[in-house]
Amino acid sequence: MENSDEENELPNPNNNNDIDEEIDDDEYEDEEEDDDNDDDDVVSHFPNPQSPLSQLREQRFKFETLSRRLSSELVPIRVHDILINGNTKTKDWIIEAELKGIENATTVQELLRASEIALARLRNLGIFESSKVRLEPGPPELPNTTNVVIDVVEAVNKVSGEFGVFTKPATSSWTAEGTLKYKNFLGYGDLWDASVAYGANQATELSVGVYAPRLKGSLTPLVARLSMLSQDWQEFSSYKEQLLGLSLGLISTKHHDLAYTLGWRTLTDPSQMSSRSIRRQLGHGLLSSLKYTYKVDRRNSPIRPTKGYAFVSTTHFGGLTPDQRGLRFLRQEFDVRYAVPFGFYNTALNLGISAGAVFPWGAGFMDRPSPVPERFYLGGDFSPVCTLGGPMTLWGFKTRGLGPTEQRRRSIDGISGEDDDSSKWDSIGGDLAVTAFADLSFDLPIRWLREHGIHGHVFAGAGNTAKLTQNEYKHFSPRKFLDSFRTSVGGGFVIPTTLFRLEGNFYYILRQDEHDRGKTGFRFSFSAPS
Repeated sequence: MENSDEENELPNPNNNNDIDEEIDDDEYEDEEEDDDNDDDDVVSHFPNPQSPLSQLREQRFKFETLSRRLSSELVPIRVHDILINGNTKTKDWIIEAELKGIENATTVQELLRASEIALARLRNLGIFESSKVRLEPGPPELPNTTNVVIDVVEAVNKVSGEFGVFTKPATSSWTAEGTLKYKNFLGYGDLWDASVAYGANQATELSVGVYAPRLKGSLTPLVARLSMLSQDWQEFSSYKEQLLGLSLGLISTKHHDLAYTLGWRTLTDPSQMSSRSIRRQLGHGLLSSLKYTYKVDRRNSPIRPTKGYAFVSTTHFGGLTPDQRGLRFLRQEFDVRYAVPFGFYNTALNLGISAGAVFPWGAGFMDRPSPVPERFYLGGDFSPVCTLGGPMTLWGFKTRGLGPTEQRRRSIDGISGEDDDSSKWDSIGGDLAVTAFADLSFDLPIRWLREHGIHGHVFAGAGNTAKLTQNEYKHFSPRKFLDSFRTSVGGGFVIPTTLFRLEGNFYYILRQDEHDRGKTGFRFSFSAPS
């Protein structure tokens, strides 16, 4: 292979011009390379803008990557700070109290769960139109940290009102109720309300109350209410009751509730026809009492429970005053419910048993009567399935329709007749009460009814009350008490709503005493969960 002369030509060391030209060429090339590098730096600092479609794809890719990582592993994180924006009137510590769990989160998964719980608590305050949680990067010198930002919008309209009219077909009566509320007056998340309720020939109540979710340094909300209650029991027990009082919530948690009540109670008999037991308790009395309630409700629905259980225990202690006019009593109630699912047609069997007792206390307490308003009265056309809180109702019996009775005194003129008051009896209540029921609910075969929750049920109930005070306990026999249980059965349909339970039932009374007010037949009833 031949080489050309040009390829083998060596540079002449004495030729300085050639060397200078080569040096100049090298410097020129170096300058060009530097210029190219500078251009690259300019391009790197000012990248070409991405199209909206490219940005969307990039964000989607990042989101999918994060989702896969969150689902496959625990992502560590630490909350550096919590920032609150938008609260112009609400105190910061009111909002911070609802954010428990966020600052202690150690993973992203824990932080997301804690944020969801915090948002639900903020919504339950009822003082914000909206609330949001944002996560922002923490300081660069602190890796794996985030700042939690809470954005709230306080409600512009702080005043709200409600009004409703409710009927009771079983007693042919009605009740009108109205409430006016003002939110966040003091900036503590407080809720002020004024309520009025009027029922024809029944109860009238005026009340003013305040609810503050949590005062600074307090673990429980503040609940206080000043009320004036007037109840007319002349049709059933020949007396009217008026109570002016103040109630104060001391403890209120998920399962525990403790309240104190101070009031002045007055019993009157405008007809002057009441029985001897009622007349002996007419007049004034000072009510100073503590009421403690323990409640666990694990049922899947308070309107139509198909599985789960519930338990309520209520202890009411009256007489926390040295005044001799104070009402001294101890009242204890228990209520147990259990729902058993059958697995077909949404069929479930609800079982329940309730019991309660009330006694006066003090010197010679067994010789003294218990306060008439604190005794147990059974009856009323409302369902025991969703009514939780002690022995109160029995299917097929009217309000205060069973239990101990006493004849009213005769009219002054001594004239007797079929409609004369002398032939009527007062329901005086019992010191001991027990009720039990079984309710079998099932879906109906029509699809439209199933979609709207309308279902059928058959039921059976039993209950009884007895008097134990004033030495009546000496004549009490458990066997006789069980043998004298009033019983009823029936069936019908149920229309559940979010607020109440409407039933159309046919009742059949199996057993009742002479002066009981039970009636076989078809009737409608409304029941609200308690």
